[in-house]
Amino acid sequence: MSEHIVSRKTYFSIFGALLALTALTTFMAFQDLGPFNVVVALAIALIKASLVVLFFMHVKYSSRLVKVIVCAGLFWFLIMISFTFADYYTRGWIRHPHP
Repeated sequence: MSEHIVSRKTYFSIFGALLALTALTTFMAFQDLGPFNVVVALAIALIKASLVVLFFMHVKYSSRLVKVIVCAGLFWFLIMISFTFADYYTRGWIRHPHP
């Protein structure tokens, strides 16, 4: 099995992108976007996490089996988060706004 060699230029480019996205996260933390603050913060975090997984964890250059395992882990995570939110939302002590 041969390994894929990633150039230093790629690593430094991804590192620069991560630093820029971190600066963008800090900048956006001081902006008032109303209910979209969380959406923008999570979008930036998703991009940063994707870069780390794809390049620093070498998933981009891995076999299909590794990619399937990563997708299955993400799918399981989404299932668990949806159950958590469903439980939280259906609690009796939470007041829901009525239309």
